[in-house]
Amino acid sequence: MIYEASPIAVILFVVFVLFVLGLSFYYARKTQSAEGYFAAGGTISWQVNGIAFAGDYLSAASFLGICGMIAVYGYDGFLYSIGYLSGWVVALFLVAEPMKRLGKYTFTDALDYKFNSKYIQLMAAISTLIVSIFYLIPQMVGAGALVTPLLGLPHYAGVTMVGAIVIFIVATAGMTSTTYVQFLKGGLLIIFSTVLTVALCINGINLTPSEDYHKFKTLEAVVESGEVVAVADSSYQIVTNVTKDKVTFVLLMQDGVKRWWKINGSQLEETVSMTERADGSKLYNGEPKEAGKFFPVGHASKIIVDGEEVDKTGPLGPFEFLSAIENSTIVRFLKTKIKFNGEAITLWVQTKTSGKRIMRPGLKFKVDDSGFMGKLNFVSLMLALFFGTAALPHILIRYYTVPSQRDARKSTIVAIGSIGFFYILTLFLGLGAMVTGVLDPESSNMAAPLLAKYFGIALFSIISAIAFATVLGTVSGLIVASSGAVAHDLANRYMGIEMTSERKVWIGKIAAVGIGILAIILGIMFKGMNVSFLVGWAFAIAASANLPAILMLLFWKKTTAKGIASSILVGIVSALAIILTSPSMYTRYGLDPLSAPLGLNNPGIISIPLSFLTLYVVSLMTQKDNKNLL
Repeated sequence: MIYEASPIAVILFVVFVLFVLGLSFYYARKTQSAEGYFAAGGTISWQVNGIAFAGDYLSAASFLGICGMIAVYGYDGFLYSIGYLSGWVVALFLVAEPMKRLGKYTFTDALDYKFNSKYIQLMAAISTLIVSIFYLIPQMVGAGALVTPLLGLPHYAGVTMVGAIVIFIVATAGMTSTTYVQFLKGGLLIIFSTVLTVALCINGINLTPSEDYHKFKTLEAVVESGEVVAVADSSYQIVTNVTKDKVTFVLLMQDGVKRWWKINGSQLEETVSMTERADGSKLYNGEPKEAGKFFPVGHASKIIVDGEEVDKTGPLGPFEFLSAIENSTIVRFLKTKIKFNGEAITLWVQTKTSGKRIMRPGLKFKVDDSGFMGKLNFVSLMLALFFGTAALPHILIRYYTVPSQRDARKSTIVAIGSIGFFYILTLFLGLGAMVTGVLDPESSNMAAPLLAKYFGIALFSIISAIAFATVLGTVSGLIVASSGAVAHDLANRYMGIEMTSERKVWIGKIAAVGIGILAIILGIMFKGMNVSFLVGWAFAIAASANLPAILMLLFWKKTTAKGIASSILVGIVSALAIILTSPSMYTRYGLDPLSAPLGLNNPGIISIPLSFLTLYVVSLMTQKDNKNLL
């Protein structure tokens, strides 16, 4: 899609970034010790920490990815919200207080509190780094997606900008400034998402969108043997017909511009196209990008309210809005790829879908006719989302920022309430983007910001700046967790390097710079992938590597150090092996996804039980190690 930067958006963005940098300068003067740098000195109140939890957790995946997933797949996208939220039940009842009691700076501290094991120190630190890096990728992808419409800069510039700002935040004040950035953006995100939802309900659903958005055409045609042989409008010339998966597309030329259409009976329906030409250039809807012809897509085609078809609903209550969606017919634009004259062509094709289909599972997760592997993928994803939350290192270290175990529990309750309310809002924001014709066909991640733009540039600017802050806060937390793993777990504890508190902070800052640079590179490489989908991988690795170790340590007395270390290793290796050989990654490699060995995109169904089993077997085999602890 073509974006032009707004002066209001630029001003708001600059003001917010300057405020964040000022916050970092302020707390940098107060942060000297390792405890202050990695855990904010344990001085954060439970109220602030609860909202900061929400700010940390409501990442690019929650705001950008889930809204985009709902805008494309309806209820199936909302299942990510349900999965993310349900994981907090595990965190509240099983993990919150023990983590505060057992740890000091990092996740490794808690696992190793009674063993002092080099095996645990090494494996837990590696796990923290791998999970954090996989979680960093979607945040950086989201940053690049945001900066393009906000500032008119290319994707790589947005990724680089976020990386540079976050490196500065973490390398100056560490967890203290990170906490207050997360508190600020968590509160603002919930407030303005509520404002946007209220604006959506007041506006209702409208079949005639704003003049800024394209109205899709149809053409009468003569079709013989599945191919177009004539078009009613003589200004169009037929260039070629191409069939893909039993659907035929026709390339028509008008005034020297070539556009792709889909055959539907005796009519042609306009598509959205992006052509990658042999010389490396691209055409957007048949023209260069500068022509500005790549427009938003998606809208309702029929609305029924109280049994009557209407063009506009008028203001709707929240439940009335959902009911109107269910009774409507929605035009979604689904992506397909074809080849013509050696050029790769991506088409977004009009697909009419019943509202009832949108409001129940099945558009992404094929529950009706998916076969065994489709159902296994779905169960595997839900397992990862449910068990992954309580095993994310950057979430776990936040328990060390409050004074007591009671505060850890209360801050978790505040987080659950805040996050749960926000996830309800994502359902409205995603569905609203689906029916208002605002979706960027190249990036579903922009659904919520572009919905805000539908209601005015001011709201768009505020929402985009907050979304940018969402990325900043989450990336800051991830880099703090990673730098703690390097400085405290690896350098100090595993390698046995004696160091003062100040030196430990210095090493942590160097690590933050290195990890930040790596995050920038990976964010550029994974451009275009839905960020919520990518975060699902981080959850799967965390649930596979970390959760079995946490739960078995807390609730099985026979757990040994070698059992914990072995389960972490097996969880990491098995999860990564399945991910790297998944159909989604085969697509990234340019290979046929059907040739992927297991056909699984989500490893949890295999890697989580395998990690538990490894811990159990190895612990039974090494019981003599525990006798030495007595």
